[in-house]
Amino acid sequence: MAPLEKFREKEFLDQITILNEISGSKNTEALPGLIELLKNPVGDTSIDYMVVNALNAVLSSNEDKVVEGLSDPHEGFSILCIRVAGEYAIRAAAEPLVELARSEADLDRLMEILTSLARIGDSVALPVFRTFLDHEDSFIQSSCIEALGKLGDAESIEKFKQIITDSEAPDRFEVCDITTWKAVDALAHNVGEDTISFLVSTLHHKNPTVRRIITDALVNVGSYCIPMLLAEFETGNTDSKILTANVLGFLGDRGGAAGLVAAFDKGLAQDPNVRYAVYEALGRIGTMKGIICLVDGLSETDELILMAVIGGLEKHVNPGMISTLTALIAKADEQSDRLAKAVIASKATAVFDALYENQGAGDALIDALAESKDPEVVEEFRAVLGEIGGSRAQEDLDRLPTLTTGTRKALAADDSRSMCAMHRAILTDLGFEPFMATNGEEAYDYVEQGEEFEVVITDMNMPIMDGMELVGKIRSTPGMEDVPIIMVTTESEASQQGLAAKTGVTAFITKPFKPDDLKAKILEVTGE
Repeated sequence: MAPLEKFREKEFLDQITILNEISGSKNTEALPGLIELLKNPVGDTSIDYMVVNALNAVLSSNEDKVVEGLSDPHEGFSILCIRVAGEYAIRAAAEPLVELARSEADLDRLMEILTSLARIGDSVALPVFRTFLDHEDSFIQSSCIEALGKLGDAESIEKFKQIITDSEAPDRFEVCDITTWKAVDALAHNVGEDTISFLVSTLHHKNPTVRRIITDALVNVGSYCIPMLLAEFETGNTDSKILTANVLGFLGDRGGAAGLVAAFDKGLAQDPNVRYAVYEALGRIGTMKGIICLVDGLSETDELILMAVIGGLEKHVNPGMISTLTALIAKADEQSDRLAKAVIASKATAVFDALYENQGAGDALIDALAESKDPEVVEEFRAVLGEIGGSRAQEDLDRLPTLTTGTRKALAADDSRSMCAMHRAILTDLGFEPFMATNGEEAYDYVEQGEEFEVVITDMNMPIMDGMELVGKIRSTPGMEDVPIIMVTTESEASQQGLAAKTGVTAFITKPFKPDDLKAKILEVTGE
């Protein structure tokens, strides 16, 4: 007896049982009955849905019927066959799908065909993908870009480059469209000196979201990028140097650290923003030469740069570094005070623990800690002192203030540990309870949870969600339309600030900066 004989006359539960059995067994004898049920539905949404699922399962093991069904006059069945061909990568369907794509006028149906061809991944589809690279529909165009990238089509590389170059046009750079995103990914799929050098050269794209996408793509490519990144660091402008140093830090490769140290020794990091980026990158990588460079950085006087140095050394504590730092802090001069404050503000507990056994260095650190107005920072070092134990540690514990959390709330987002530490210190000093995030997505989570802030501080360039996207989401959130937003940036191009202002940024501050500069900016935008 045919599996679906007198199916329409059966009870609902019996129909479900039969369709489930067909889906599991992929019984090809049920194919004619399933096609008939698809073309002439039962009328019950649940049953009709299960018919489609059962038909999908049976077709997956019947390639000839899928290929035949691609041109079936019944739209529902032909679309299902197109989808099955892609889902199960049925290569026999590639050429028929190519022919369908060349003559298809309906955009939705064309998209279905191209999507299936992309999933099949047969080079026979290359010409048709190239045909639609300039299609007016951005989703069709981006689908073809993605497919050509994955297929490694060398003939399309120049086109991908042109798409990215054109996206920086004055009338286009404010928005990161899907075609630009897919063009970056397509180039990254075709790893070679030509493609990667191009991506590195466009790392400082005018649109921050494109910058983030290029950064992510280069990190995914891995150590192959290092020679091109170091070449760009040597010849690029200040912004390029900063961004290439960031990528090298994210890669975490020893070769990148060696190249950055060599460039540093050549005097290519004179700009304070560049030095800050290099120190952060070397701290992430942690090679011996990098640590030596960080130790040399203990002579920096800029507070933010010094925090980047301490933050990097915190991850790589060793006797030689601690000996040098102990001697510097125990001098009891202006630089000693800066260093002690940087250790505390950076929450460098491992460095603190190692330094504390020296009386002079320990006293300087406790003096700096006693001045902190951040309850979280104080409590963290309280715990360290408690673990150290002894009468001296107890006396120092007794010196520490008992602090309460501020009643006003502020949100700060930055992927740099040292920047987050500085924001914390500044905000708590002004009486705010700081909510910290390492990217825009984390920051916006606080907003979605219903937290209300008197001021928001955000970096422009961050992973996952950049500052520009964060600002846009905040401004579209009811109740957040007028909250002051300060954007911290290293950008030198006026167009960047113009774009950020359009998005909803209230004020800007360029890093590295003095804490008092940001304090003044916060007081300015909050009307105090």
